[in-house]
Amino acid sequence: MEIRQTFYGRTGGGESLTELPLIPVPPAREKEPGVVVLGRFQPFHCGHALMVEAAENWRRQNLPSSKLIIAIGSSNRHQSMTNPWSWEERAEMIQIWLNSVGIDSAVIIAIPDIDDPSNWVEHASQYHGKAGVFFTSDVDSANLYETAGWQVELTTLEAREQYEGWRVRGTAMMMSTVTDPDAILMVLSPSIPIPVVRHLIEIDGLRRLAFLGEGGEPVG
Repeated sequence: MEIRQTFYGRTGGGESLTELPLIPVPPAREKEPGVVVLGRFQPFHCGHALMVEAAENWRRQNLPSSKLIIAIGSSNRHQSMTNPWSWEERAEMIQIWLNSVGIDSAVIIAIPDIDDPSNWVEHASQYHGKAGVFFTSDVDSANLYETAGWQVELTTLEAREQYEGWRVRGTAMMMSTVTDPDAILMVLSPSIPIPVVRHLIEIDGLRRLAFLGEGGEPVG
């Protein structure tokens, strides 16, 4: 969930950001400010679920009239082991989980990478709206948004290392050739919400990981 990877463009399969299309393009109509949670969600795992739940609880207590905005980063990245699922697939994972826990205040949007950290917030604001509340557990990300004039709510998550994206993907890759749904559910459910695991099983969304193996990869 560390968006430092998004700022610097370190999460792709070696391609230059200048070669990537701006997908999706910024919406024509500016979004209303809301409570923003930003991550790559590759896949949407239990650490992400804890973060979104914390942001939603904060929103209900402090800004009940605002929307919860879940921003999916790296939407323009080519498929790789670091980015195995498209932003549309990640949005579907998130929506399935939101439905399962009864969160109906959220808006899911996608933001493409740019190779310009100093202008990231300005770029991202075209997608998630301006001058809202940025909810995060990442200090560097918090500093970036705070410098840009945003209200930042910095939270601490337990068992952060357990929910690092590369660890979750590594476990999922080990299960990519397993055909027993119960075995997949048993192994993945400690790190990925059960509704999301079931969805990945239903759409055969794990098998591709067997063919996307790479060397050491960054956290995301």
